[in-house]
Amino acid sequence: MRRIRARAALGALALAALTTATATACSHPLRDLGPLPPRFSGPPMSADTAVGEMTAVLAAEGIVVRREPSNLNGMCSERLSGHHAQETVAAAFKAALARARSEHGWQDDPNMGWESQNLLRKGNWTVVAGFSGDSGPGPQALVLVSLNCVDAGEGAATAPAPSSPSLAPAPAAS
Repeated sequence: MRRIRARAALGALALAALTTATATACSHPLRDLGPLPPRFSGPPMSADTAVGEMTAVLAAEGIVVRREPSNLNGMCSERLSGHHAQETVAAAFKAALARARSEHGWQDDPNMGWESQNLLRKGNWTVVAGFSGDSGPGPQALVLVSLNCVDAGEGAATAPAPSSPSLAPAPAAS
């Protein structure tokens, strides 16, 4: 009987030591480090502002695009598409992105994990831009610009979200 009690006491002591060690080892990672940093820098931009800036820099280089809103199911994204002469699209496209960086403050997006001059970021918006320069003997190259917001914030969406049916009772008629 004494051996059983001794083993139980030794087991309880070992369990207490293990619990203390675990609590001590895990307490450091569980401390509060404060709020998370914002997912983007600068004030949030509206979709109209982001689209307007990209449309302006492309138009300044002779690339005319049209807006195709794709703000579906609460996703905050826009798409611009257009055509430009195949012979000069590469130079015009490169100049337009350089203009976006210099005149409007767009920056290369370092968070994508690969080197590309066609990924830009400003505020809460990320731009992926490209063109089909090797599309064959056609006279026009297709230019596509996709804008996606990181965090919609207020006013980032182009149109208000569709309202859900009201569950509140209607006011009584008097």
